[in-house]
Amino acid sequence: IRVFKNENILEVWLKNNAVFQLFKSYEICYYSGDLGPKLQQGDSQVPEGFYYVPPINLNPVSQFHLSFNIGYPNKYDRHHNRTGSAIMVHGDCVSIGCVAMTDPIIEEIYTLVDAALGNGQAFFRIHIFPFRMTQENMDQFADPKWNNFWNNLKEGYDLFEENHIPPNVELSASGHYTFEP
Repeated sequence: IRVFKNENILEVWLKNNAVFQLFKSYEICYYSGDLGPKLQQGDSQVPEGFYYVPPINLNPVSQFHLSFNIGYPNKYDRHHNRTGSAIMVHGDCVSIGCVAMTDPIIEEIYTLVDAALGNGQAFFRIHIFPFRMTQENMDQFADPKWNNFWNNLKEGYDLFEENHIPPNVELSASGHYTFEP
């Protein structure tokens, strides 16, 4: 799954042979906050970064119809002392830091991720970006506060764009995302 905050788009990609193909793009009903990562509990910001969702993070009895926890904070977030929890993709079209979808859309997405995990997939990835990380957008949305972080996100974005295989994402000793194709 890839999320683009500025464009209000959530994409679902499915593996076909060795590469992933775009299955469908969904309009995000609502997300809170601005461009830039979540920094602390209560800032109502949607995180940006690379996350993993194992089966235990699915919640079929969510108070927001259906939901799955994206796994925030990840290693990167914890390294940078970012706080918060229970950041979800869910239904009900309300958000205080989550990606909210309409109920029919979350039903479709949830069915897909539940089937993948139920058929032996150990986790699925969710990559959350402020915008499509094209050079044009990097220039348009340049922000001295976030440029280094966004350039790091762009490395992973570009690897996926090149070969449609999600990169393996790790954290370097210096606190940056590292990527292996």
